[in-house]
Amino acid sequence: QVQLVESGGGLVQPGGSLRLSCAASGRIYNINDMGWYREAPGKQRELVAAITSGGSTNYADSVKGRFTISRDNAKNTVYLQMNNAKPEDTAVYYCNADVLVVGSYPHDYWGQGTQVTVSS
Repeated sequence: QVQLVESGGGLVQPGGSLRLSCAASGRIYNINDMGWYREAPGKQRELVAAITSGGSTNYADSVKGRFTISRDNAKNTVYLQMNNAKPEDTAVYYCNADVLVVGSYPHDYWGQGTQVTVSS
């Protein structure tokens, strides 16, 4: 009923920048919290950043001051601007959204993931 499609991943050099996008589509009535998670090889999936429908944000300590999450409610899209990338940011990044589906209850949805590799 709802799909999250991520884009913008790829290879970036240390110190470089990358912008991830995630667009939600389908039978959407409203989207509450949206966020980005990441999963590195051999590690558990962790929260990177989250944003409420009102624009309040929350960041993992490891990315504070480097990453910025934002959203366009009219486009049902969330972004992650990654600046001053570090090798330890290498991971698969997943978009997450708490979506109120038309005629149903809120459900948690995930994107398919996009690879981000920080390497020289």
